[in-house]
Amino acid sequence: MHVISIGIWGRSAIAGAIGGLTVAALPALAEGASGGMPQFNPSGFAPQLFWLVITFVTLYFVMARVALPRIAEVLELRAERISDDLDKAAALKAEADQVIAVYEKALAEARAQAANVGRETAASHAAAAATRQAQLGTELGAKIKAAEARIAAARATAMASLTSVAGVAAQAATKRLIGVDIEAAEAERAAATALRERG
Repeated sequence: MHVISIGIWGRSAIAGAIGGLTVAALPALAEGASGGMPQFNPSGFAPQLFWLVITFVTLYFVMARVALPRIAEVLELRAERISDDLDKAAALKAEADQVIAVYEKALAEARAQAANVGRETAASHAAAAATRQAQLGTELGAKIKAAEARIAAARATAMASLTSVAGVAAQAATKRLIGVDIEAAEAERAAATALRERG
């Protein structure tokens, strides 16, 4: 197809060139006739036109049979290479799209897994904190009960000592104030009754 279109173009170019030379030679015919330039002498036109036609026909056949097929072959190879490059680019783009899709899927799965791990970790920390809080509450309750028991025992001991001291003090005060000597047990009972009434 390329050779045929170029061949038609070559024929029109040859015809145009011959016509152009003929038109260019007309003004110089008078000069050639008067012994000027030999190539414009009308008696030498036939051999010149003969060799011009042979030269152009030879050039045409060389171009049509050798140069133009090579040019067409180069153009076809270039078109095939471009087509192959476009196919490779499309394949690489499809592969890149597939890799991106796999990457995005893996990223989404990793994010979901990280969120699950975060929720599980938060739940385990909350459960551990609740367990520790309950354990601390139990330990504190036991310590408070033990402290209350110790306080009650210390209070009972203090009250017993206070009753004894108050009884001795009441016995001494009664003897000194009214001169009556009362027994220690009775003084302690009176002091205990007075302490109970005071609370």
